[in-house]
Amino acid sequence: MAQTPRVPESIRFAGKTYRFDRPDQYERMDRELIAFTYAHTNSILMLRRANRMFSQVVPILKKNGLPEDLKYLMAIECNLDPTSVSVAGARGPWQFMKAAARENGLEVNDEVDERYHIAKATEAACKYLKAAYAKYGDWITVAASYNAGQGGISQRIDTQRQKHAMDLALPAETSRYIFRLLTAKYFFEHPEEFGFHVSPEQCYPYVAPRETVTVTGPIPSLTDFAEEHGTTYFLLKEANLWLRGDKLTNKAGKTYKIAIP
Repeated sequence: MAQTPRVPESIRFAGKTYRFDRPDQYERMDRELIAFTYAHTNSILMLRRANRMFSQVVPILKKNGLPEDLKYLMAIECNLDPTSVSVAGARGPWQFMKAAARENGLEVNDEVDERYHIAKATEAACKYLKAAYAKYGDWITVAASYNAGQGGISQRIDTQRQKHAMDLALPAETSRYIFRLLTAKYFFEHPEEFGFHVSPEQCYPYVAPRETVTVTGPIPSLTDFAEEHGTTYFLLKEANLWLRGDKLTNKAGKTYKIAIP
């Protein structure tokens, strides 16, 4: 039976220490600890998916000079499920809405949706996160803006005359979001405190593609393409979640790299 962990004295996130000695912050943190403890299915699946997802994302964060702890944003955005779709229509591991995806350099149409491309979506998230940090200079405030938008956070900073999200009166969802982020780090680093024990052999591995094929023209049939490269349509689509149709028209002659499992 899972047990709710005690609220820790502090958590260090992205180089800054956050303490919970203020009553409201203690209770907000306690709520998220309880939520992670008793959301058994999601919590166990996240632990099993962690190595597969983080091994692909962390090198990209580091390449962009971002703190590794930002990988936990992806955990609370999609439960580490890259196929995740929100009620509002946000998609992929970083849960971009269509307009925001395009603003950050991702292609989104009926045949290609790079919100599902783990590497490209992470690069797009890095672009957003770096721009937000240049504005706020605090990673938790950046996280709040990832949930509520920079316009909403900036307006509250101005009207409430505070600099950091932890000191702002925020919409309920965003208020929970920043404490869920801190809880996610604590959860992945100390799952036993929540009563979860996932052995290494139970974790899902990242399996690199057998090869990567570069295409610059159309693919009339992804089924034919898969068979030509010694795999199946299903496995090809699983390895390339960003391919959304059964063909790739590619009228613009763009260059795509397709993973062959």
